[in-house]
Amino acid sequence: MLRIRLTLPPPLAAKPYTHQDLIHDAIINGIESAGYPASNLIGSHAQIWNFAPLGWHRGHVGFVQGLVISTTDPELARALTRLKPEHIAQRRWNDESINFAGAELHVEPDPLFPQQTQLACLLLSPLALQQTQHGTAKHWCKDLRDLDLSEIISRKLSAKAGRPIQLTIKPDALYLRANPEHSVLVNLKQLRQGQKSFVIGMQAPLLLEGSEEDLRFAWYAGIGEKTRNGFGCLGLLEQGLQG
Repeated sequence: MLRIRLTLPPPLAAKPYTHQDLIHDAIINGIESAGYPASNLIGSHAQIWNFAPLGWHRGHVGFVQGLVISTTDPELARALTRLKPEHIAQRRWNDESINFAGAELHVEPDPLFPQQTQLACLLLSPLALQQTQHGTAKHWCKDLRDLDLSEIISRKLSAKAGRPIQLTIKPDALYLRANPEHSVLVNLKQLRQGQKSFVIGMQAPLLLEGSEEDLRFAWYAGIGEKTRNGFGCLGLLEQGLQG
């Protein structure tokens, strides 16, 4: 398991983007250049990995100042230690591009100490979950108060880990009371034909409780759906969004 952080230091400017798949594809290019096959990063047989763009939004344009990339896969972890920031780059058919040349890279320390059973977290990238309601098509969840997060997240992590994982996950009640509208729409991609896709995710501080091993897996794998597309990446509450 490994987690790295890339940061564009001043005077390098934050990189603008309109769709998150630009960052996703740039990361894949960088990891592939480090000797890890792209076929293990996308598709139904992809290994477990997660990322979060760190920055802000202004209208429909995002600005990324840093990246967190993590994995539970040992081979991918070794590739991340060889990653060169200038290889995290992508250019789109519409001339939109991104490049992390000049970014500083460091390995993040493991956040858990022996036998730790709680982890106070925030979401560096929104938590994406879908539900089927009354037999209709799936829709993106918008309210954490409507969900049994402990059951949903534990079930999804168990499927990824290939073993039972049991976590209790409690959103911060005061935050939800103060922020009843805590969902955000993320523009995921735009195709040449003009079609667009988006994901609705949720944001709130979370308290995770469970065994040290289960907490560590959630930290490196990310939680929820679309984790390989930049959703459900956890951060430490005490460090804040940019910590």
